[in-house]
Amino acid sequence: MLKHFRYVFLLVSLFITSPVFSHGMPGFTSLIESTSSAVVQIDTTESNSDRNASQTPPRNIPGIFGEQFKQQEESNVALAAGSGFIISKDGYVLTNNHVVEGANDIVVRLSDRREFDAKIIGVDRRSDLALLKIEAKNLNALKFANVDELKVGEWVLAIGSPFGLDYSASVGIVSAIGRSIPTDMGDNYVPFIQSDVALNPGNSGGPLLNLEGDVIGINSLIFSRSGGSIGLSFAVPANVAAKVVKQLKSKGYVDRGWLGVYIQDVDKKLAESFGLDKPTGALVAQVEPNSPAYKAGLEPGDIVLSLNGEKIIDSGDLPHVVGLLAPGDKIKAVLIHKGKKKILNIVVGALPTLEPKAKSLIKPDALGLIIAEIEDDGMGSWRTGVLVVEVAPGSVASKAGLVKGDVIMQLGYHSIDSSSDYFEAIKRLPKGEPVAIRLIRQGRSIFKSIEVE
Repeated sequence: MLKHFRYVFLLVSLFITSPVFSHGMPGFTSLIESTSSAVVQIDTTESNSDRNASQTPPRNIPGIFGEQFKQQEESNVALAAGSGFIISKDGYVLTNNHVVEGANDIVVRLSDRREFDAKIIGVDRRSDLALLKIEAKNLNALKFANVDELKVGEWVLAIGSPFGLDYSASVGIVSAIGRSIPTDMGDNYVPFIQSDVALNPGNSGGPLLNLEGDVIGINSLIFSRSGGSIGLSFAVPANVAAKVVKQLKSKGYVDRGWLGVYIQDVDKKLAESFGLDKPTGALVAQVEPNSPAYKAGLEPGDIVLSLNGEKIIDSGDLPHVVGLLAPGDKIKAVLIHKGKKKILNIVVGALPTLEPKAKSLIKPDALGLIIAEIEDDGMGSWRTGVLVVEVAPGSVASKAGLVKGDVIMQLGYHSIDSSSDYFEAIKRLPKGEPVAIRLIRQGRSIFKSIEVE
């Protein structure tokens, strides 16, 4: 019996004094106290008529469930949409695009209970990020960490508003790095950070912090069969977010690198057929004519092993690298071409944007809209019409359910090909009578009724 006790005591002693536990569990109290004032709750208001008329499907990723928002059956529904955090003392706030997408009004609530109306500076659907601005000064702000040094097993902390329970904290560890999760649009430009931190609806847009209080990621997705946390959450890495923020601040949208190739994984049999000793790299299945890859000499059957100095282990790694490049960057690609190693020089192209680029035409608008001309950017039918840049809260357009990003194609019986057509049509609108307005929203044509009071 005594011998058995000594054996157990020895095991416990080894366990306590092992390197993993020699310093004990990290303390999170001071970390939460120092960072929570930079975390915000974001509430949005959207008209039910807008939601029903657009019939826009929710973000749908197989196996991945985005945030679900509680919706009240009223003419205008208030959504405890999610979380965000302050990134500069002068009031720039970062959150997820799906938190604010389609919102007519956005309210940012600080930890000291102050509330501010927020303006959208720009959004990037491919990374699911949105940059907001509130009119405030001397705010506590968080800074981005260097995620190049991030390792699996590190402690991380999330602060957000799950189910509207503001400033809730949860902790865990980094479970994996560089997860490839295609979006509903087939994009795969974000190498997600996976953690086992408990996240739930309402955590979207909040920060994922390291023990130094720096942001390593923006909480964006959870994997769940029930809608609640099962310990599989995903965050947009800080290095991706920093580049997105820089472009959103300067121009309101994001330009990404583009090669013009369709790729697939290399399995064991394919590796053998191409003379590789193991499955690795991204196999080029198709090259678009006149694309940067085509001009550089890439061909179907080539296997890309590295790009811009970054190893390509599987096909999902390639878009992660390309997405962080800028149009015009000159890079080297190492590949296997007809069984031999080859190096190509590539000039990176520009990935077509999801949002029409526009030139501002700030003019008084009786509908409460700020509109812009649409440039010829190769987006087909969207070359005509006018782009809605901003919707004034409580305006005629807001009540009709128009949102930023809509493209107005018709007002009444008048086709809108340019801003001059639009302003001429406004002059002819009857007062007190509903008039049909046709929009393009996320690639779909919809009608709404608008009434000048």
